Amino acid sequence: MESVQNIKQRFEIIGNDPKLNRAIEKAIQVAPTDISVLVTGESGVGKENIPRIIHSLSHRKHGKYIAVNCGAIPEGTIDSELFGHEKGAFTGATSTREGYFEVANGGTIFLDEVGELPLTTQVRLLRILENGEFLKVGSSQVQKTDVRIVAATNVNLFNAIEKGKFREDLYYRLSTVDIALPPLRDREEDIHLLFRKFAADFAHKYKMPPLKLDENAVQLLQKYRWSGNIRQLRNVAEQISVLETNRDISAATLQLYLPPTEGSNLPSVIKSNKSESDFSTERDILYKVLFDMKSDLNDLKKLTLELMKSGAAKAQDINPNLIQKIYGSKEEDSEIEFEEQPVTAVMTPSHNENYREAEDNYLFAETIEEEEVLRLEQKEIEMIKKSLEKNKGKRKAAADELGISERTLYRKIKQFDL
Repeated sequence: MESVQNIKQRFEIIGNDPKLNRAIEKAIQVAPTDISVLVTGESGVGKENIPRIIHSLSHRKHGKYIAVNCGAIPEGTIDSELFGHEKGAFTGATSTREGYFEVANGGTIFLDEVGELPLTTQVRLLRILENGEFLKVGSSQVQKTDVRIVAATNVNLFNAIEKGKFREDLYYRLSTVDIALPPLRDREEDIHLLFRKFAADFAHKYKMPPLKLDENAVQLLQKYRWSGNIRQLRNVAEQISVLETNRDISAATLQLYLPPTEGSNLPSVIKSNKSESDFSTERDILYKVLFDMKSDLNDLKKLTLELMKSGAAKAQDINPNLIQKIYGSKEEDSEIEFEEQPVTAVMTPSHNENYREAEDNYLFAETIEEEEVLRLEQKEIEMIKKSLEKNKGKRKAAADELGISERTLYRKIKQFDL
């Protein structure tokens, strides 16, 4: 059995991260068998190296090795690409065609981005994994194939299974052995090694001196998040190699080639505990909202009683201030139109008794709540005063800070004579 170091040299794999070494070890151990393997990891971490290692160390190494990007083949033609088709199976099928599973008989097929396969294709693939049988598109004749399948994905297949986009039985058939490759941000010590390798390759390719990073640039390189992983790092190394005439690269120069939206690999600080002042502010806001609701409800009760006693038009004459308080001032709101003639209501004795009972209940409830209302009112006056002083008398800014409309604040100022 070959060592991990020898495999790294043969396939030009750079890095000494323990998780990377463990992934290569698993590939070496599983290679002599025929069991299926699922390689997982983010895009750009080098998943394509694992199936090549497995094929080269297996008894199939003299057979064909075919890599298929499942996400790059249109859904309407992927069955034909993988399993082949008969002449006349569909429009444009002018001849019989062999699919990848027929061509790779005795070898290995690498299905990259297997999570992108349509459900109908997943059923066909499951049949091959179970008994090595498949049907060409447009054919009823069962064919056999002896193929080792290694699949890879950068998506969470458990989430895809929950959403009904991937078959659970296929997942367990593919992932007999699961090999996970770590993202580049988790291989901090390997990042500079990879950059130096890429810089040396591009220096040779473009016939120029290699790049050299100063200490600050190395730290920036290692703390950067690298969401595109090794592929993104290689891209940055090539850009700097081509565009920078000065081969000594500082952190400021390196920063120009790193997208600012990516962020770094530094831990973020999350404030998990609220201070007492935060709770006090929330409590004050809650008091204010409850008081506003109670005050508005009391105003509506008073206006309803006036309307029941005197009719709409007469109530407007008797208590114009109350109506203005509820519906706003004429300066800011359109005037509320009432019927000029009051609605005549014929009240039976029972109606009169019900009315008096409702009025008595209202007065009784109002007396009970008066003490609580006064305390809330005092708290609200204090908050409004502080906000107006803080915003130098600007009502709009004060209203925004209090979380109420400017019209409501104007009404409160008039109500409390502030």
